[in-house]
Amino acid sequence: MSTVSESGVVDAVGKELFIGGKWTQATGGRTFGVHDPSTGGLLCEVADASPQDGMAALDAAVAAQADWAQYPPRERGEILRRSYDALMARQEELALLMTLEMGKPLAEARGEIAYAAEFFRWFAEEAVRIDGGYATAPNGTGRFLVTKQPVGPSILITPWNFPMAMGTRKIGPAVAAGCTMVIKPAAQTPLSMLALTQILADAGLPDGVLNVLTTSDSGGVMEPLIRDGRARKLSFTGSTSVGRKLLEQCSEKVLRTSMELGGNAPFLVFDDADLEAAVDGAMQAKMRNIGEACTAANRFYVQRGVVDEFSRRLTERMAALPIGRGTEGGVVVGPLIDEAAIEKVSSLVSDAAQRGAQVLTGGATVDGPGNFYQPTVLTGVPADARMADEEIFGPVAPISAFDTEDEAVAAANNTEYGLVSYLYTSDLKRGLRVSERLEAGMVGLNQGVVSNPAAPFGGIKQSGLGREGGTVGIDEFLETKYVAVNL
Repeated sequence: MSTVSESGVVDAVGKELFIGGKWTQATGGRTFGVHDPSTGGLLCEVADASPQDGMAALDAAVAAQADWAQYPPRERGEILRRSYDALMARQEELALLMTLEMGKPLAEARGEIAYAAEFFRWFAEEAVRIDGGYATAPNGTGRFLVTKQPVGPSILITPWNFPMAMGTRKIGPAVAAGCTMVIKPAAQTPLSMLALTQILADAGLPDGVLNVLTTSDSGGVMEPLIRDGRARKLSFTGSTSVGRKLLEQCSEKVLRTSMELGGNAPFLVFDDADLEAAVDGAMQAKMRNIGEACTAANRFYVQRGVVDEFSRRLTERMAALPIGRGTEGGVVVGPLIDEAAIEKVSSLVSDAAQRGAQVLTGGATVDGPGNFYQPTVLTGVPADARMADEEIFGPVAPISAFDTEDEAVAAANNTEYGLVSYLYTSDLKRGLRVSERLEAGMVGLNQGVVSNPAAPFGGIKQSGLGREGGTVGIDEFLETKYVAVNL
């Protein structure tokens, strides 16, 4: 365990904006508070950017783009590799910082730092593998020369639930591709991004390549940058409703967009599944990040022959989870991010119960300071319950029974979302058959975690556009150019 104090890790982070390679105060010296969701207490104040500050950040990114695009790919990769090393060397203090501002237990925070660092290591290797082509025209009279170039200045907007990993997942490919950036972290969790910014600067990232805006007025600061037209790319992770608004804004200047939006993940358990493995996977898919993840299992469909036994085992596991402040030893369930999150989860559970669902465990908030909600299992959740359509974003597992494979697939696909689906079965043919039928960008077949920096992450339908990670992740920040050669 790190001996760094809570106040020490907070004090060590810069609290200003980072523009053109310099830490600078917001216009008028404005600030806003960052709070600990486990106590409600104030951690610190950070700079509150104005629209003028936002435009200064875009100016810096635009000014740096031409030189950065010509930077040797190997050197871009080395900057990422040095940043990876620094993240891993400082894993303990960065994990503590994340736990303080977001609430997740320290063990999970450590895991996120390692996961976040992997994006830098992966894209450090991808930087030197940007390819092209040279081919003979079909009529033999000319040649096709194909190359890939940076999209250009990019706007990156990250959410609060994975405050370090969502940053590296966007910054990594942008750096590798040769794009400059303006990034805005969520107002609830800006400290991890500010710490990451200094790590990249110390690793040798040139001035102006990464510009960071912390603000309490996301729309007011970011919309002018999107509509300005000089930025050529927007990468956003967040809710579908906000994503739709951003797509409308991007359409005016036809920006390239990557959208990782909401999810409503089904978790299918067939009667031939290994129930112990299925419950283990369910705990991972549901309780990772306290359920505050777009990949979280949102709807459990269990075949009727095993639904009672699965429900019993899952209830035992959920009821036994220790709840508390994430800095405390042994805690597995930390607080939700804010009071609005508590109100939403409470409302969804109450709605399901009023419609006939049975609460097997949990179903209530926890007394005392902080935004805590009990791990909850519901059975007999009807199809018209709100949580069948809305992301729960909390530690609640709703279970419904099904009889046939077709019924399970139809229920799983009955949503506007399509980020990830999970299924458990011992029948390989069924596993592959159902995986192909599920309308999702990712499928967890007999496993409850799908995220991996080396794999393409993203959804279909209203869960988003494009992919992050994998060999295709860097393509989101590259334009393909074709040169017709007359011989």
